[in-house]
Amino acid sequence: MDKFPTWKPRRKILGMSAILLPVTEELTVDWSGFRGHVQRTLDAGLVPAVNMDTGYANLIDEATRVDVLRETQQLCGASQFVAGAFVGDQSGDAYDADAYKSQIEQIQQYGGTPVIFQSFGLTELTDEAIISAYSGLATETDQFIAFELGKVFAPFGSIYSLETYQQLLQIPQCMGAKHSSLDRKLEWQRLEIRDRIRPEFHVFTGNDLAIDMVMYGSDYLLGLSTMAPDLFALRDQLWKRGDAEFFHLNDWLQYLGFLTFRSPTPAYKHSAAQFLKLRGWIDCDHTYPGSPCRPDSDRAILQTLLEGLDKWQVASPSLF
Repeated sequence: MDKFPTWKPRRKILGMSAILLPVTEELTVDWSGFRGHVQRTLDAGLVPAVNMDTGYANLIDEATRVDVLRETQQLCGASQFVAGAFVGDQSGDAYDADAYKSQIEQIQQYGGTPVIFQSFGLTELTDEAIISAYSGLATETDQFIAFELGKVFAPFGSIYSLETYQQLLQIPQCMGAKHSSLDRKLEWQRLEIRDRIRPEFHVFTGNDLAIDMVMYGSDYLLGLSTMAPDLFALRDQLWKRGDAEFFHLNDWLQYLGFLTFRSPTPAYKHSAAQFLKLRGWIDCDHTYPGSPCRPDSDRAILQTLLEGLDKWQVASPSLF
């Protein structure tokens, strides 16, 4: 980039919030807690995103994946939701287009918009073949969201070249792409391309360490927002109104992000469970089997952050 990007004040932010899949003491899915969390996200005005990394997409079995879609459809009705299309494989495996198409069909059967997770088979293709793969998947759907994922989140992740990204924007069915590099400059570059080539395209920030990217024109599909969909929605309203209180609330939400997305990054899901339990929104702060954990000492820090956010928890309903 040749120049520093400028803010885009008073814009309406499209917020998508990844839904944590809560578990019970017996490590089974807490469906009551899940339904409550989806409903709170809808009530806040955010788009629920299920079967994402926050929903343990790489760990749950196919039956659970389908149950999540069914439960979400029943809650959302005609409201939009998005869902991860995940294909598990190993390095060196061939790209499995049929498996992706099956996932897309399943998500659409339940009324969701597919978010195309990366896989080894996809990211190990050449740049030209990657675009060909997405173009092939586009024939299966009217609308999908692409996904760039840094290796800090998953070993199969890859951040595409700018040339590849630019070609991705030109696939009509691709409404946007989630960008999870945790690098501001890379995301700014994508915003510049978007503004120049296809202004209606959504750059969904996945940078939980820089949630102020919305000021520069990003929308978001975040894991961090699963901890406070009500407060993220309030923050978005403050930005649209041109209210300087946006910055104060955004700072506190970013403090939460700095703590919970520290290394090892995948353990943020345990942080989310701890925080949601402190809020009284779920009964148990265990994680799904196979997911890394945070120390018990984090709860005291999370409680301090929760108390710091209390003033906005009281204020938020008046803005919805």
